[in-house]
Amino acid sequence: MEYIRIRSIEDPLFESMHRLMGTVFPPEEVLAAGKWKEPLEDEGIHVYAAVLEGEVVGATEYRYYADMRVAMTDFTIIGLPNLGIGRFLMRNREKDIARLAAASGTEPIGMFAEIYNPLLVDYEFGGVAAMNPYVRREVLSHIGYQRLDFPYVHPSWEENGDAVEGLDLCFLPQDEAMTAVPASLVTAFLERYYTALPNKPAAWHEMIALLKKEEAVKLKAI
Repeated sequence: MEYIRIRSIEDPLFESMHRLMGTVFPPEEVLAAGKWKEPLEDEGIHVYAAVLEGEVVGATEYRYYADMRVAMTDFTIIGLPNLGIGRFLMRNREKDIARLAAASGTEPIGMFAEIYNPLLVDYEFGGVAAMNPYVRREVLSHIGYQRLDFPYVHPSWEENGDAVEGLDLCFLPQDEAMTAVPASLVTAFLERYYTALPNKPAAWHEMIALLKKEEAVKLKAI
């Protein structure tokens, strides 16, 4: 299996990856293919495919914000079972984020990720068992992710201004003894991350306003 960066919508691997995204994620989580041009050309956004015999069997997207010392895993896709795709993507992502941090002379605090709450959503995720919300949540819990303790919404990637619910914003702390994240870090991260979606719902702005009144956000088990 190869870990290959996708840098252009003209790359044949992109079409295969985007098709896989549409299979395992609901529409509001998938940016239209034509709108991937600038993100893929952005050096700060890292999109990698797990490629087996020329076919995309998994993918991940992530970024590292050196000034905040945090990473974000945008998505992880496992397309086929029994190939170790999840671990392959995780290990390669870890190595690359460590490289990015070292190049910036920073030490990461941790990594954010949005995680589906299966008690709130009922998605089939393309029938791929490894992508089932119950399975994914338990795997991410084993890795060390914890839920940030506040009601979370995010703007729809369909760019229609809708609020997407049914997810938790989670954090994987570098220091396992960490019990809370500064609220200022959470808001700074979210405001930068979602600059790509200018049409934000009122619920998102209300969430940010409430976070700005807090000093810290507790980490809870998932």
